[in-house]
Amino acid sequence: MFPVYYFLFFIFGASTALDTIAPNQSIKDGQTLVSAGGIFELGFFNPGNSSKRYLGIWYKKDTQKTVAWVANRVTSLSDLSGILNVTDQGNLVLLDGKDRVIWSSNSSRSMRYPVLQLLDSGNLVVKDRNDSHPENFLWQSFDHPCDTLLPGMKLGRNFKTRMDRFLSSWKSTEDPAPGQFSVWIDSNGFPQLVLREGAAIQYRAGSWNGVGFTGTPALKPNDPVCDFKFVLNENEVYYKCDPTNSLVSRLWVNQTGSIERLILSSQRKTWLHAYSAPVDQCDNYSLCGANARCETNSSRVCSCLEGFVPKSPEGWSLSNWTEGCVRRGSPLDCKNGNEFKVYAGFKLPDTSNSWFNTSMSLEECKEMCLRNCSCTAYANSDISKKSGCLLWFGDLMDMRLRTDVQQDLFIRMVNSEQDRTDKSREVGIIVGSVGLMAILMAWILWKEERRLELAVDTLGESLPPPEVLRYIHVGLLCVQQRPEDRPSMSSVVLMLGSECSLPDPKQPGFFSERNLFEPEFSSGNTHSCTTNELTLSILEAR
Repeated sequence: MFPVYYFLFFIFGASTALDTIAPNQSIKDGQTLVSAGGIFELGFFNPGNSSKRYLGIWYKKDTQKTVAWVANRVTSLSDLSGILNVTDQGNLVLLDGKDRVIWSSNSSRSMRYPVLQLLDSGNLVVKDRNDSHPENFLWQSFDHPCDTLLPGMKLGRNFKTRMDRFLSSWKSTEDPAPGQFSVWIDSNGFPQLVLREGAAIQYRAGSWNGVGFTGTPALKPNDPVCDFKFVLNENEVYYKCDPTNSLVSRLWVNQTGSIERLILSSQRKTWLHAYSAPVDQCDNYSLCGANARCETNSSRVCSCLEGFVPKSPEGWSLSNWTEGCVRRGSPLDCKNGNEFKVYAGFKLPDTSNSWFNTSMSLEECKEMCLRNCSCTAYANSDISKKSGCLLWFGDLMDMRLRTDVQQDLFIRMVNSEQDRTDKSREVGIIVGSVGLMAILMAWILWKEERRLELAVDTLGESLPPPEVLRYIHVGLLCVQQRPEDRPSMSSVVLMLGSECSLPDPKQPGFFSERNLFEPEFSSGNTHSCTTNELTLSILEAR
């Protein structure tokens, strides 16, 4: 028997805008549902200049009727024959004029008295007529986002059901099918917010540290529009924005790969831009490669972390940083003990290969890292509580300077200061053993290609000849006549700690004979290992 509740919809529904329909009712093309507060509207529309029809939800008070959700994104209707039905079990079914199923909610459960309702949040829900608790909804559009994250909507993953809630851009302004850009909470390792182009990460807003995402200043608590929340437990991980006032806002990923926060102006009935990301070139994922940091307001956009040198010095000299940086000198050796260099004001590295524990202290975190020789860095996972542990393994990727991020990152070093001191001492031994007056002989032997003889005469068998020759080579570069030809201290360290090619040394500064072997070399600086223009001061004979 047809329930009295459903009969009342036919009696009173005709005189007012409906926000609810029951089984055996339908919405045809030209008819709509309007949320109780008049904020959202559900109906059929055609995007842009396209003639194709879609079932969607749009902002009713927006003059442009901006669409927030589309049911049949992939399969369109070719005419005005579309009809949305609610079955007795609570399934939503979109049919065309030939009764072919264009889209369905595919609910796995059923409900005795289901109704379809459009809420003022923009959520389209199938629920029991007497139960409005969200946990008991049979189906909801909030579980199936399109390109827009509405306040109250979760972005993340349910670990039990394996449901991912993510945003995906439209293909174009006339095609709402999923485009090439998508926004996810990547749950590999410690969860983080990422923008992908296809399967590749394009931009990383970073991990949540209890205060905000470490890669963006925009998605944080205490926002005038939203109360941002990030939840991580054994059941799920998600990020969402709960509305704090009557302002209407949305987070949108557009067709060009930009994430935007927009606010609807109550006076103009148009959208105002609040912020967007990516912002600059340092937001491009891993622009500087491994073990490097990016800084937009610097003469050098990319620089290696302390204790690291460019993997490809030639590439770095051409502003090609993709190969990143490698450790200078020896790899990590846990037997000899390690130290940690603390960095503050950094966007934390990519956490997709990290390990985390939300209850450990920072000191426990350090000890955990020291016990594992593969651990390269550690940090608190929650700075608001000063607790939790994040461990990184292998290369550190996608770091940039962020002065607004007040978090310490501890990066494992190979006793870097001692290593640098040892290198300097070795150079001193070479220079001291050669002597200022004996440099003339070293220079002559070098030019006469008697370098092996020079290496043996200098330190005998205390060091391998190739290593001694490299030290002598660098020493001769440091005493060249023109100061502008001499390498900087940072370049000297790089030359000694890598196998990069070295330029031929020019005659020493105190060399009195001119043109002894050949015309003077060009004054152009061809060092392939230089990193800046700070010159090294050397005591010269008079």
